Amino acid sequence: MTSFALLAEQPLLWLSVVGIFGLITGSFLNVVIYRLPIMLQQSWQRDCQELLGLEKTTETRVFNLNQPGSSCPHCGHRIPPWENIPVLSFILLRGRCSSCHQAISWRYPLVELATSLLSILVAWRFGVTWASFAALVLTWALIALSLIDFDTQLLPDVIVIPMLWVGLLVNLFDLFADLPSAVVGAAIGYTSLWSIYQIFKRLTGKEGMGYGDFKLFALFGAWLGWQQILPVILIASFSGAILGLGAILLQGRHRDLPIPFGPYLAFSGWIMLLWGDQILDLYLRWSGLA
Repeated sequence: MTSFALLAEQPLLWLSVVGIFGLITGSFLNVVIYRLPIMLQQSWQRDCQELLGLEKTTETRVFNLNQPGSSCPHCGHRIPPWENIPVLSFILLRGRCSSCHQAISWRYPLVELATSLLSILVAWRFGVTWASFAALVLTWALIALSLIDFDTQLLPDVIVIPMLWVGLLVNLFDLFADLPSAVVGAAIGYTSLWSIYQIFKRLTGKEGMGYGDFKLFALFGAWLGWQQILPVILIASFSGAILGLGAILLQGRHRDLPIPFGPYLAFSGWIMLLWGDQILDLYLRWSGLA
C-alpha cells in the first residue's frame, strides 16, 4: 500500500500529518515575514548605491532566511532547537525568553496555529489529492504575503510572481480551472486593478493601491480562472470596507492613513479557492440566473 493510499484510507492520520507540518511551516513563515522585507530593503539599498556610484554602507554580515540563527530580540540569546518547537516551546517557556525573561510576542504561536488550522481545513476540503498539495502551498504563501503587507505595505514579487506561474502550471492539469480560463483570468486580474488605479490617480492625484495588488489579483486569476475574478474583488472590497470603517470608528484610525489591501485580497481569494463553485452556484440560484 502506497503512502497516498494509506493517508486516503485514514482521514484522521492525513489531517494530523498536515496539521503538524502546518505548525512547522508556520514557524518558518514567521522567519519569512520578519526577514524578507529587511532582505529586500538591503538589496534595494545596495542597488541604489551601485547605480549612484556611492560607497556601500549596508550591512556586510550574512542575513537571509537561514542565517543568522534565531535569537531573542531583547538580549540576543541564541535560541536552541528545543526552545524553537512550534507553540509547545512558547507554552513551556510561558511566553518569555529563557535568558532575559522578556515577553515573547504572541504573534509567533498565533501564526503557527493559524497556519496549522488553515492547512487542516485545506486538507479536509480537498482530501489526499494533488489539488490539496497545491492549495496548501498557496495558503502558506498567502499567510506570508498578508502579514508582510500588513506590516510594511509590500507584496514581494519574489513570492507573488512565482505563485502566479505555479497557478498557471497547475491548471495545465485543470486542478482549479482550465488553462484558457486561467490565462484570461491572470490578464483580467492585472489589467482591471491597473485601470482602476490609473483612473483614480488621474481624478484625485493620489495612488489608491500599489502594483503588488495588481499582481496578487492576477495570481488569483491564474489559479481560479476568470469566472471567479469578480467574486474575489467583491468579497475583498466588502471586507476591507467593513474592517477599515471599524478601525476608523472604533480605534480612531485616521482616514488618510493607507490600509493594505493585500490581506483582504488574500482572504477573499482563499475563500474562493476552497468554496468558489458553491458560492457561485448559491449566487446564481439566489439571483434567479441558475
